[in-house]
Amino acid sequence: MPTLVTGAAGFIGSHVAHRLLDRGDEVVGLDNLNDYYDVTLKEARLARLASRKGFTFVRLDVANRDGMNELFGRYRFPGVVHLAAQAGVRYSVTNPHAYVESNIVGFQNILEGCRHNGCGHLVYASTSSVYGGNTHMPFSVHDNVDHPLSLYAASKKANELFAHSYSHLFRLPTTGLRFFTVYGPWGRPDMALFLFTKNILAGKPIDVFNNGRHTRDFTYVDDIAEGVVRALDRPAQANSHYDPLRPDPGTSNAPWRVYNIGNSAPVELLRYIEVLEKELGRKATMNLLPLQPGDVPDTCADVQALIDDVGYRPNTTIETGIARFVAWYRAYYGV
Repeated sequence: MPTLVTGAAGFIGSHVAHRLLDRGDEVVGLDNLNDYYDVTLKEARLARLASRKGFTFVRLDVANRDGMNELFGRYRFPGVVHLAAQAGVRYSVTNPHAYVESNIVGFQNILEGCRHNGCGHLVYASTSSVYGGNTHMPFSVHDNVDHPLSLYAASKKANELFAHSYSHLFRLPTTGLRFFTVYGPWGRPDMALFLFTKNILAGKPIDVFNNGRHTRDFTYVDDIAEGVVRALDRPAQANSHYDPLRPDPGTSNAPWRVYNIGNSAPVELLRYIEVLEKELGRKATMNLLPLQPGDVPDTCADVQALIDDVGYRPNTTIETGIARFVAWYRAYYGV
């Protein structure tokens, strides 16, 4: 029976779908192809998947309750990878309703579909943004995450809480993955690497927030996809040593887990730009700007729990990852 991958026309979703198909799984890919960014890029990702044996596409919005009920009833997915969401920290400041509709209502529909149709494991996307005002590095799943700084982060924290309730009440195994700044070929046009590459090649200045001094745990998309599939293969288990008098925010006495999925090797933004300049053979003109509302100064993932539990091992350097992105960008756009 097929695995459901929501957001299959998206950046991470398309890579995860390919990874599952590569090992012989059947995949039902769901996406609503919204216009948050260039729809033709989503269609191009989808065309690559559509040519592969074992892939079925369903155009549907996860917020459509009746449509989701029908889909789950038709396929009774043994596993679900839920990556569809309204993304973006800065966009959430001006368009909060989009996050409630997609990230809260849509996630509720996913949970109900899994609950009523025998799903054996739900893996869903969370975000490093849930760490919010936390300045303890590296970010650990054992840290408190009750102070999000953006509406996007708050919606993802809500997903983790909803998932825990379903894991507790209905024993539905759920695993949340907190992604750390994913980049690579077929990436999102609203993210820094894409924007920087486009403007540098066009001879236009790039906006560099926090004067380029913040650090990010940049993680290559193939490492991410491998980690997602490994997590899917290991349904969440209840922590038999869980102590309710000293609760661990990363585990539970229900079959619920959250993990960081990052590179665990943060890089300063100015260094990231330097590597990109070298790969493009051009220098960037930089507009140095203050930190934006909702952004955090630094991120660094403690991924030891994911290493221990599923054997996750990120191994792509930014030099290799950026080179692969630039090669894809030049080929895709004919630059």
